[in-house]
Order: sequence, then C-alpha cells, then structure tokens
Amino acid sequence: MQPDLKNTRSVLFVCLGNICRSPLAEGVFRAQLRDSGLQDHITVDSAGTGTWHVDCPPDPRSIETANIHGLDITAQRGRQVAPEDFDNFDLILAMDRSNFATLTARAPSSARKKIFLFMDITLGQEVDVPDPYYDDDGFKNVYRMLREGSSALLRSLSGDDGSLRGNPSSTT
Repeated sequence: MQPDLKNTRSVLFVCLGNICRSPLAEGVFRAQLRDSGLQDHITVDSAGTGTWHVDCPPDPRSIETANIHGLDITAQRGRQVAPEDFDNFDLILAMDRSNFATLTARAPSSARKKIFLFMDITLGQEVDVPDPYYDDDGFKNVYRMLREGSSALLRSLSGDDGSLRGNPSSTT
C-alpha cells in the first residue's frame, strides 16, 4: 500500500541521534519546499530514535555541509521521536533500516503504514543513508543522497511525477 500523497501535509525525517542525517534532510527539504512555494503547505521536522543529543544543535559537519549549499540549519535542536509524532505526521522517513525497525517497533499498528525507508520511498533504492558520524568525508555523500531523495519526494508530493516508490512497513 502506498501513502496517500494528496493528503500528505507533514513529513518527519528520522535518524539515530538527530544531529547528522535527519537535520540535514529537514534543511534540504525545507529549502526545496521554499523554492517551490510549498513551504506553507507541508510541515517538516526531524527527530532521532535515541536521546543522546536532545536539545543539541546539529553536528558541526552537518552545519558546514548545509552552509556549503546555502542552507542554515543552526537553529535546529535534537529531539527524540515522541509517541504523538505517530499521530501528528503523515509520512515518517527513516534514514536506515535500524531506524526503520525502531520506529515500527514503537509505532502503534495504525501508524506503521506511515513509516518508510527514505531511499526506498523516494528513489526506489533499498539502501540506507549511511551514518556519517565517524566519517568526515561521508557528509558530502549523505547530502547528495538527501538532495536527490528530497527532490523526488517533492515531485511526488506536488504531483509532478505520480506516486512514491517503496514498501510501507506493514508489508516488510
């Protein structure tokens, strides 16, 4: 079953600590929404499955990567996925299979149909967005993946290319 894109009004990006991948994904997608004039139509946020970085700013390397591409993510603060997120967001995108498994385990059964692996749902690639925390050079690759995936997500949500690909958590 595919998500109901015509009624998608909110997207949550999720990684492990909410300091590397998901804040960068949030920043990339917000900029694309703004550039397309859709910033007032879709709510965007990010969170982590863990608590290690609650209230912390994004990793300096994520901030630097964002800045290189004209994005400012310095106001973001880490937070953990909350139970109400499963009700409040229409689409929940996990950066990797571990985040996906954690989210589906925590989600009420009615919300599992909202959870997808980011690269699978956006580009039809069953691959993880790798955690660049221990690899300074990995941030460039992560940015590229997030930009390409977010562009596909925006096209899908705005109806420019049909529907998203991938499988919802209820069938995996």
